[in-house]
Amino acid sequence: CPSSEMAIWITFSLVALLRTPLLLQRDLRPTSWPVARPFFMGPVTDQAEPRIYKQREAAKVLGALKVGTRQLVVVTGASSGLGLWATKALCDRPGIFVVCAVRDPVKMDAVAQDVGISRNDYTALKLELASLQSVRDFVKNLKLFSPARPISHLICNAAVYRPTDPVPAWTDDGYEMSMGVNHLGHFLLVQLLLPDLEKANGARCCIVGSITGNSNTIGGGLVYPRAELGELEGLRQGAGAQMVDGKAFDGAKAYKDAKALNMMTVTELHRRYHDTTGITFSSMYPGCIAETNLFREKREWFRKLFPLFMKYVTGGYVSEKEAGERLAQVIYDPKCSKSGIYWSWNGNAQQLGFTKPKFDPETKKMFWEVQGAGGAGGEIFENQFSGMIKDERRAKMAWEYSMEIVKDFL
Repeated sequence: CPSSEMAIWITFSLVALLRTPLLLQRDLRPTSWPVARPFFMGPVTDQAEPRIYKQREAAKVLGALKVGTRQLVVVTGASSGLGLWATKALCDRPGIFVVCAVRDPVKMDAVAQDVGISRNDYTALKLELASLQSVRDFVKNLKLFSPARPISHLICNAAVYRPTDPVPAWTDDGYEMSMGVNHLGHFLLVQLLLPDLEKANGARCCIVGSITGNSNTIGGGLVYPRAELGELEGLRQGAGAQMVDGKAFDGAKAYKDAKALNMMTVTELHRRYHDTTGITFSSMYPGCIAETNLFREKREWFRKLFPLFMKYVTGGYVSEKEAGERLAQVIYDPKCSKSGIYWSWNGNAQQLGFTKPKFDPETKKMFWEVQGAGGAGGEIFENQFSGMIKDERRAKMAWEYSMEIVKDFL
């Protein structure tokens, strides 16, 4: 009867009206849910956010024939910037084959050709770090690609940096993007690949760090907002938390906090696994790659002036090519066989650089070089983590909270 239909419709509308605020608050549990609308706002429509990871990539097989007896190195974020040039440096060395873990394998093939990486020295497999299911699928495809040969080394390099976002972006699993991609995706990847690394001889795992996550540097201690994890309330909360420390969103700080978690993960991996497995766990700061796509969110004037400032004022500038060579060095150089180390070059970024005359053997001329601030040139050395990174209590908390998040994908 009409009155019953009206009662049902009114009840449905009231329920929808009550649910609407919860569904519209993205900071509670952002997923691909449709948004309910009360009857006076018109018909119910599907306003779902598209999922980042659509489907698993078709597996590539018979990789063992391509790899041969070479060492197998996995590099995340290999299609641009630091990851691309590290891949190039590794592929240029005999006895190494690189698995490029990238969002877009087609793009990887194109840029590899552009920089002169031979197709015989790498393969590109899809990895979307904003989806824990994608991380799991990547590892399955990696094992299908080369089932009889475990990986020798792992480089966790990929990262997102979203300093201008006014509100958080979210991963498929409902985590703030910097926390989800930079930390949680890599944390799960390491857990899934640890058994393979244990089988390899002299395995190394490097998770790229940053001075921005270390408060004992100019970039990390004097440039605000500073990395500060607090008691990791946001990581403990899990999905829906805007920041690792549980506070309101700040895009620049979200990146720094995630890099701090990366370095904490290295210290905890070293404590838990190095003595029993022999795996070398390390982090590194390659210098300020001021022209990388990581700064694509910044304003145009910043992207133009920042490289000049880092090159001629602070001395922290390093090219993508040299930074990539530094990252590759952490994997192959016998000097870098020590575990639990934070590697750096040309000074520790705790001071501004100083100019020093240097002789160029190619041009036979002297030139002035800014040295001592982590930029181009100089020798590799063992740097120091800041006090927060070395805090064993919080590192253990970060490990346990992260493990709770990824446990269903192990």
